[in-house]
Parts: sequence; C-alpha cells; structure tokens
Amino acid sequence: MAEQLSETAKIEREAPALTGRAILGATIGNMLEFYDFITYSFFAIQIGHTFFPAQSQFNSLMLSLATFGAGFITRPIGALVIGAYSDRVGRRPAMMLSFAMMGSAIVALALIPSYDAIGVAAPVLAIVARLAQGFSLGGEVGPTTAYLMEAAAADKRGIAVAWQPASQQIAATAGSLMGLALSALLSSEALESYGWRIAFLFGALTLPFGLWMRSNLPETLHRREEMASVASSAKGRGPVRGNARIVILGLLILASGTIITYVTQYMTTYAENTLRVSTNVAFATTAVSNGAGIVGALCGGWLADRAGRWPVMVWPQFLALLMTYPVFLWIVATHSAWALLGGLGVLTLVGSIPYSAFYVAFTESLPKNIRGRAGATIYAVAIAAFGGTAQLIVTWLIHATGSALAPAWYMLFATAVGLVAMTVMRESAPVLTKPQCRSEPES
Repeated sequence: MAEQLSETAKIEREAPALTGRAILGATIGNMLEFYDFITYSFFAIQIGHTFFPAQSQFNSLMLSLATFGAGFITRPIGALVIGAYSDRVGRRPAMMLSFAMMGSAIVALALIPSYDAIGVAAPVLAIVARLAQGFSLGGEVGPTTAYLMEAAAADKRGIAVAWQPASQQIAATAGSLMGLALSALLSSEALESYGWRIAFLFGALTLPFGLWMRSNLPETLHRREEMASVASSAKGRGPVRGNARIVILGLLILASGTIITYVTQYMTTYAENTLRVSTNVAFATTAVSNGAGIVGALCGGWLADRAGRWPVMVWPQFLALLMTYPVFLWIVATHSAWALLGGLGVLTLVGSIPYSAFYVAFTESLPKNIRGRAGATIYAVAIAAFGGTAQLIVTWLIHATGSALAPAWYMLFATAVGLVAMTVMRESAPVLTKPQCRSEPES
C-alpha cells in the first residue's frame, strides 16, 4: 500500500505542464461568477419586481440589491471551508465542489417562482440561493489560483495565473452583451416576466461542461515545486502568524484591486447619470474597458514570467497612479466618447497589468499547506468589505461633493494603497537553473 501511494505521489509530481484545456477547466468557475455578477446588476430592477414587490420602485430595487449583497456575507465562510478542503484533500475536488454549488444556486435563482405565485417563500428562497452562491464563490478563487500556479511550468506561472483575472473580464463582457441582446430583442414586459431568467439559465449551461472539464484535471497538491525562498512558514508561530506579512500585504493589494474593478464596472451608470452621455456610449465604455482589462491581465502575466513579479507590479501601478486624475479630468471636461473610451480604456489596460503579477507573486509566497484557504479567505474578505461598498461610496461622494471627479479620488486612494503594498513585497519568482555543459576530459 505504501509503495502504491509513493508511486501515485511520484506521478502527480511529474504531471505535465498546464494546457489550454486545463486553464479553461480551472477558470470556468471564475467566468460563471463574474457573468452572474454582471447579469444580476443588469436585471436588478426586474428581479426586484419578481421577488420583492413594494410600494415604490426604489424600495423594490433596494431589496433586490440587498439580496445580491447577501452573497458577500457567506463568502469568507466558504473561503475557509472550501479553501481548507483544497489544502487537505486536493485542488480538483475543491474546485468541483465550489462549481457544483455555484451552478446549482444560479439554476435555483432562475427557476424560483415569483412572489405573486408563492408569496413570501419567493424572497426567502432567493436569499437562500444567494447565500449558497456566496459560500461557493468564496471557495473558488483560492484553490483555482493555487491550481493554475502549481500546474504550470515554473517559467510560465505568470501567464497561467493571469487567466484568472482575464477570465473574469471575459465573463463580464459576456454578461454585458447578454443583457444588451435581451434588452434589444424583448419588450420590457417580457424582460420582467422571463427575460432575466433566460440570462441566468444561459450561464448555467456551463455547469455540465465545467464539471466534466474539472473532473479530468490532474491533481497538483503533491507536485514538487521550484520556489523562491519567500514561501516558508515560520516554525512555532502557526501557519497564519508565520506568514502575517504576506497576508496583510495581500489583503491591502486585493482591496485596492477590488475597489478599482468595481469602480470601473460602475462607469456605465456614471456615464449615463453623471456625465449625461448617450446610452450607447455608456455601454460601449464598459465593453472597451473590459476588453482592455483582458489584454492588460494577459500582458501582466507574460511580463511577470520575463521580468519578474516585483517590477511588473510596481512600475505599471505607479504609471496608473499618475494617469488616473488627468484621465478623469479629460472625461469630465469634455464629456466626449474619445475621452471615455480612449482614456478609460488605456487606464484600464495599464492598471490591469500589475495585478496579474501580484496574483502569481502572492500565491507563490504562501506555503502550499495554507495556500488554498489563505488565498481564498483574503480574497473573500477583500471582496466582501470593499467590493460590496465601492459603488455605494462613489455614488455618495458624487452626491455629497457635487463633483463628477469623485470616482477619480477613490481610485487614486486605492491605487496608492496598492502601490505602497506592492513596493514592499518581495520577489517570488523561482530562480531557474540552466543545465551546465560538462567539458569532456582531454585525451
């Protein structure tokens, strides 16, 4: 029995490097997560009318948004439970569990009857579905990122892990396009009756495909790694206290990235309500921004494999800090499509580069025995605390100050915090030794 286990461990350590199919299988959960996020935001009014009929449209919308926010509450719990499961049992079973729960919750939300049909049970079931979805999402990012890093060849970890943030941008684009398509094809009555359900069920179509893809992934928990010296747990202080430095830095940087991401996703509403530009330009702003984010994320991973993690984090983040206020000043002064599409597109492109390098550096810096749960928990806490409040804070700042530049102030603050934390992070890229040429002895 011991020999069989030893042979299994040897096979897993010598598993082939990550393939495109494995990348898709690992990141499909991230795609479904962000697709759901965008879809819910797009149809929040219709969902509110279905499950939360109220005396005013405002109250109905607020109850709908509160239900969406309920999913943030259970994210840290799911991160601890599913993340620990990935560290103890394996990345693949943890990813299977989170994806199955996530897909089931989306299907349930799409099929729950309306308040008119089943009364108070409708909002109760909707809240339960969101809580279950939040739990599963909390355990998705940590094990997935750990898997991408562990399965990739040592000199290709950056580009492999970069597909994690890139997949989120791809899904956000798909969600936006689905919302636009349904809005164009269906009447307002049809959208409220069943159109929003079609959008969720379309995303749920990935459930059987994703489960099949993930079931065929090789396990990486026992693979041998080439690491820099930073990924070591201090003896006698426990796994978390022994790595408190990277945990705190990771939380600060993820909070920074979360704020920037959610403020950027707010730009459609900002363009329409604050800048008073046309609806087409407002939606195009989000589409261009998401596209630039995909390119930036992949460029960041590619550069991190060639130049190291630290410089690819720090210098693009510094450039984004310098660009943020001038870009928003240009947008507010001109209200032009060029400023919105070009300025925000370039800012998103540059601002996406450092976070891909950070994801791989952060994952490499965590010891393998806590990598899944620590990565998942820190990400979930950052999303819950800062993602759920970012758009509310920006809206309040615009209202309180009367300035259309308020989003720039919040983004500047977040970018500066992230830059300081990135600056004090240590380089984590493995030092790859090249095979030495042996000289033949002279005859």
